[in-house]
Amino acid sequence: MKNLSADKRNRLILVIATTVMVLAALWFGLITWQEKHLTELADRKSEVQTRLDKVQQVVKNADLVDAELVESTKTLASLEENMTSGEPYIWMHNKMKAFRASYKVEIPQITGPEVKEVNLLAKFPYKQAAFVVGGTAFYHDLGKFLADFENQFPLFRIVNLDVQQAPLQADMDKEKLSFKMDVITLVKPGGI
Repeated sequence: MKNLSADKRNRLILVIATTVMVLAALWFGLITWQEKHLTELADRKSEVQTRLDKVQQVVKNADLVDAELVESTKTLASLEENMTSGEPYIWMHNKMKAFRASYKVEIPQITGPEVKEVNLLAKFPYKQAAFVVGGTAFYHDLGKFLADFENQFPLFRIVNLDVQQAPLQADMDKEKLSFKMDVITLVKPGGI
């Protein structure tokens, strides 16, 4: 550099300074922008890959979902078999008669039904029917009957159970109880 004239040396320094500034401008202007753009593309690719994986998982589980739907449909059909259909009073009378046959419970009174919309859930497809059932039984027999009744018919609910001592008819019957209860059940759509 000492051998160069002042003019050539200034030009060389100017060329070097210009080259450094152009390289810096390229680095900060173009390369940094490209790196930022590549990072954004990588993030977008990651998001799209995550969504694709979810879709593939859904497609992979489609057979499982179909099988669960078939099983749920069978379960619903099975439950609907125990719902009120046809003439509700006759249906309930036949259910009670068939069920109480193996218990020492007398049920001479079944009244109702009071059929109305279920107001617990919006747009619930079933109605409910309420029956008043009354009879007599010994304490142990009544307890076993009620427990087995609710276990046998999961769509029935016993509410407002009123238990009192039965009017005395004989010495053997002084421990007998009279009961009155509301039995609420779902009604199959189009069943009434």
